[in-house]
Amino acid sequence: MTTAQFNSCVDEFADRLFRFILKNIRDEEKAKDIVQDSFTKMWEKVSDIAAEKARSYLFTTAYHTMIDYIRQDNKFTEDSLALETLVTNDNHFNDLKEILEEALTKLPEIQRSVILLRDYEGYSYKEIGVITGLNEAQVKVYIYRGRSLLKNYIVKVENVI
Repeated sequence: MTTAQFNSCVDEFADRLFRFILKNIRDEEKAKDIVQDSFTKMWEKVSDIAAEKARSYLFTTAYHTMIDYIRQDNKFTEDSLALETLVTNDNHFNDLKEILEEALTKLPEIQRSVILLRDYEGYSYKEIGVITGLNEAQVKVYIYRGRSLLKNYIVKVENVI
């Protein structure tokens, strides 16, 4: 990959990468750091990466960097996520987008990531598998389970009223 191709990748993918990370971790500053780290890692290997593989490389790198950040912060453990769902939520939303955003935060990290990659970013199951390190069948299972949880959360009357 040439410097011009790298600069083109920055222009083309920086915003999409940022949105993907931000939807997962919901912290703008950390999302910016992860995107910056991803582009830095890409720059360090710019001579080894083919231009047509840049998008996949960036999202894979960003995903793994995000996981590292999450592990360092120890914010999104499954225990805290389970506890969060037990606590009653007094916030009532009347906007479907807000309800969906709230529902996404209730999903386990891997389900949220694969759903965002599939439904928000438009990746294929195979591409998601490459990015997350899962096989295609696992990706489909996580997407199905995540969508089921989202559907169940959204149709609850107390979340809509």
